Amino acid sequence: MTKTLNAVITGSTSGIGLGIAKSFAAEGWNIMLNGFGDTDEIEQIRSTLAEEHNITVLYSGADMTKPTEITAMIEEAQEAFGQVDVLVNNAGIQFVSPVEDFPEGKFDAIIAINLVSAFHTTKAVFAGMKERGYGRIINVASAHGLVASPFKSAYVAAKHGVVGLTKTVALEGAEYGVTCNAICPGYVKTPLVEKQIPDTAKARGMSEEEVVQKVILEAQPTKKFVTVEQIGALAVFLCSENGAQITGAAHQIDGGWVAK
Repeated sequence: MTKTLNAVITGSTSGIGLGIAKSFAAEGWNIMLNGFGDTDEIEQIRSTLAEEHNITVLYSGADMTKPTEITAMIEEAQEAFGQVDVLVNNAGIQFVSPVEDFPEGKFDAIIAINLVSAFHTTKAVFAGMKERGYGRIINVASAHGLVASPFKSAYVAAKHGVVGLTKTVALEGAEYGVTCNAICPGYVKTPLVEKQIPDTAKARGMSEEEVVQKVILEAQPTKKFVTVEQIGALAVFLCSENGAQITGAAHQIDGGWVAK
């Protein structure tokens, strides 16, 4: 793809989303970042990407649990860029607990941010993409969108839903040059994963080191974390002309986890 694309990436102020944003920036694409965090740190990320790659980088602090803020974010991007060519739904939160103790508010929040927000962003960009005959929607799901693990009922339910949403959107966009794919990473050493290590240790009665070796990396036959750079490279490929016939798929990048 030689033309400049305009991308909105939710949950992109850190972790996987930021890795994807950096990969897109390296291609010379304009970007709208989204997420929470320290205001000064986010501005540093935004300005650095813009200056290093000579692109336009915007930031929206839209709350992914609030449909009106999601719609306003997409409208802001459309006004600034002219159109949104690429949408990456990456925003996500996690909480680990046995089902009988799982806080209802936490369950609802995980479903809202990890799944429902992807519907609202997609709805906001889809008609324009179809009308123009080009669009790329990438939903960052998880290996947990394909298989389950104990103590992650909300996350697993949400990510399975993301994979289902991906397939439906792919079918609706297929004749209009709009693709929709899910990326299903295994464990990536992001702030989200680091935060869940002590929660998992508590739930399983293990030390944190045991969780890393016996729970997290045990799931991945390569015994290595997936990197954000690897995920970013896959996202770039899915947005290219060579990815035009790849749609409705859940792409595993999990060190062989789901193959077991």
